[in-house]
Amino acid sequence: MSAAVVLAERGVPVTVLEAAPTIGGRLRAWPEVSPDGLRTNEHGFHAFFRQYYNWRNILRRVDPTLAFLRRIPRYPVLSARWPTEEFGKLPPAAPANLLALLLRSPSLRLRDLRAMNRDAALPLLSYDPIQTYAEFDDTTADALLTSLRLPDRARAMLFEVFSHSFFNHEAEMSAAEMIAQFHFYLLGNPEGLAFDCPTADYAASIWQPLTRHIERHGGRIVTEAAATGLHRDGAGWQVVSTAGAYEARHVVLAVDPPALAALVAASPVLAGAAPDLVARMPAFGRPGPPYAVARYWCAGDVDPGRAVFSGVSRQPTLDSVTLYHRLEEESRRWATRNGGAVVELHAYACEPDVPAEELADRMWRELTPLWPEAERLRVRELRARVEAQAPAFPPGSHAGRPGVRTDAARLYLAGDGIRTDFPSALMERSAATGILAANHILRDEGGATEPIHSIRPRGLLARPH
Repeated sequence: MSAAVVLAERGVPVTVLEAAPTIGGRLRAWPEVSPDGLRTNEHGFHAFFRQYYNWRNILRRVDPTLAFLRRIPRYPVLSARWPTEEFGKLPPAAPANLLALLLRSPSLRLRDLRAMNRDAALPLLSYDPIQTYAEFDDTTADALLTSLRLPDRARAMLFEVFSHSFFNHEAEMSAAEMIAQFHFYLLGNPEGLAFDCPTADYAASIWQPLTRHIERHGGRIVTEAAATGLHRDGAGWQVVSTAGAYEARHVVLAVDPPALAALVAASPVLAGAAPDLVARMPAFGRPGPPYAVARYWCAGDVDPGRAVFSGVSRQPTLDSVTLYHRLEEESRRWATRNGGAVVELHAYACEPDVPAEELADRMWRELTPLWPEAERLRVRELRARVEAQAPAFPPGSHAGRPGVRTDAARLYLAGDGIRTDFPSALMERSAATGILAANHILRDEGGATEPIHSIRPRGLLARPH
């Protein structure tokens, strides 16, 4: 959608093919029938961080002041073993935010800092887009955290919650990737950990307005049109889908890793046109571990002082809690009408082959030691699902990760698993790679490109080149 916005605005004829009935990918929302009537459900909670500059610029097309976003002031991390830690009130920029974290955190005392391996901690402050991956991509995030010699409490509350947010286990995640994301979210940007969230569902606040914007500029969006293969002739590309075939001069493949690998495998023309892309797919197409999302419509409410969003440390399944009835308007209306609450629980990286309802049951049981009042709530309705679409970032994967430009002429990639030369992640990486793909097309067609924005590209202590 980011690529389509930029291209359509510059007069390029654009068609977006979406496999699902509604657009948005892992930011999708859809209508569903419930005992209370028609309502909107979503794929799951997302934090719109302030350093998502490129994504926010796309969103400004439909709301120039971003008035639909609400600041989330608190970011507590909950634990059944230790007191809650609060990350929402740190100074925004490094090194002040890091110093404040070290001084304020009850997980780290002065004697802990003295015992810490400071040499092992330096890479966190020394991110370099080339050197960091050369030195640490073959190491696991787990090994890097162990080398810091942190107390177990500090490791759990300060670092493991962070690594799980990328839908990967630290034992299976590249240390270089963790350093890069630590730089992107905490040490390399002037915005800090502050984030916002829409006050209406994603369909109403984002996807319907962006669809209208693209259509006003001559583009079209076709849903329930899963791409099943690519063909090529002298005139360009042909994209075959479940809704028919589409001719195109340029193609941007913006799909999750397993779907991309399947699409490449189903397109024999790429063996000759894009052998490098084909070679990268077996490794890239393996997603990260499954993740689970469960939304509960409850009779009764949790305590009024609970934060809208909370991270969770060291529970076997549960990784976060979101109170939708204190965030999003439709859920607020439902809760007011029914005297209840709408609670969403996430497991970012859970064990495979466990049914969604069982994971939902586990997460709810794990919530009660953290919020004892949850035990008195009665679940009136539950919608749960488990998926495995998020990209994996295993050790040694960076060199084989595809970038936006492929080795086939006028064929591009976008998504949160695609490599960028500047720090990015999650929604921001998806938007940024879409814009980069559009810019390649615009250069080829002689059009004006879209500016790309980034936080500081290197760490505070990165060595000079």
